[in-house]
Amino acid sequence: MTRALNWDLPDPFTMTITVRPEDTDRLGHANNVVYVRWLEEVSWQHIDSLGMTWALHEETGKAMAITRTELDYLASANAGDELVLGTWLTDWDGRFRSARQFQLIRPADGKTLLRALSTHACVDMKSQRPARAPKAFAEILGSALVAGGRGLPG
Repeated sequence: MTRALNWDLPDPFTMTITVRPEDTDRLGHANNVVYVRWLEEVSWQHIDSLGMTWALHEETGKAMAITRTELDYLASANAGDELVLGTWLTDWDGRFRSARQFQLIRPADGKTLLRALSTHACVDMKSQRPARAPKAFAEILGSALVAGGRGLPG
């Protein structure tokens, strides 16, 4: 199914979504808070699939915390819509910060509904302060980078 979609970058990690009635707001389309939840869900699924599991986070005492999220809402999604959310790791400074890009497509018409970018910083889970990423994080994030996407702000 995803091969026929017009992705911004090659080989996205994808998650399929069915918009539920409770995902919609008073205007009848998916609420902006729901989009953010979907971005978080696909991000965790992606890093988990790469081996950056919650167990590894607990073992190292480190985590990648979101520092910024930019969302461009391009068209609305409605209850019953079937969607595919793609994501890519697009930048990693090798020490502290990473960037992740997203694209949400409705396969029924091929329309891109949303594009987003999130940036992350490694933090110590106890102190919540910035911390250098453990070697395991650096290896996983570095090996998963996709060229050509939006990166960390200068």
